[in-house]
Amino acid sequence: IVSIVGNSDSGKTTLVEKLIPELKSRGYRVATIKHTPHGMTLGDQDTDSWRHLQAGSEATVTSSQTQMVLIKPVAPDVTLNEIASIFGENYDIILAEGFKRDNTPKIEIHRSESGPPLKDIKKLIAIVTDEPWETETGQFSLDDVKGLADLLEEGFIKPRGNRISLYINNTPVPLSPFPKEVITNILTAMASSLKGVAEVESLEIFLSKKD
Repeated sequence: IVSIVGNSDSGKTTLVEKLIPELKSRGYRVATIKHTPHGMTLGDQDTDSWRHLQAGSEATVTSSQTQMVLIKPVAPDVTLNEIASIFGENYDIILAEGFKRDNTPKIEIHRSESGPPLKDIKKLIAIVTDEPWETETGQFSLDDVKGLADLLEEGFIKPRGNRISLYINNTPVPLSPFPKEVITNILTAMASSLKGVAEVESLEIFLSKKD
């Protein structure tokens, strides 16, 4: 997950719109998450779904022939990782717009007319700007989408080409190389031994343990 952050009207959405086709042209699967501090009114657009939620449904999906929309009430302090867990592991990268206070790597977009860059941004990996700044963080021009995509590809996508992810109680758990190898070998061997299972290219396990 990499967040695109910046002041209002700095061009966050435009940058995401440019990065998506560039990364897709390289063969990668991209998902996005948009943060809005003002709340949403999806219920007004879909009265039946809103009625389902009012009746107590934990989540509801509206599905058509071409798309589906998930509506799920969340706590005010929900983290970006918790939101991203809804996607599963089917994407090579998730671009999040906003979430400047979350603990994920960030790219800031800055324009001279929008004032100084943001302060106290943790895990800032690059700044996209129309003017140079004295900083150790890598800088890209507003038009250097390919360079920015190279950074994401080499730093975040390729290193996770062969990956295993562990979530416990909806929270990702970091794994060092040894437990990664052990878990991968055990799960692959178990799945391969089951009748009718072809070569294992991906594997998902969900465990719910109740007292």
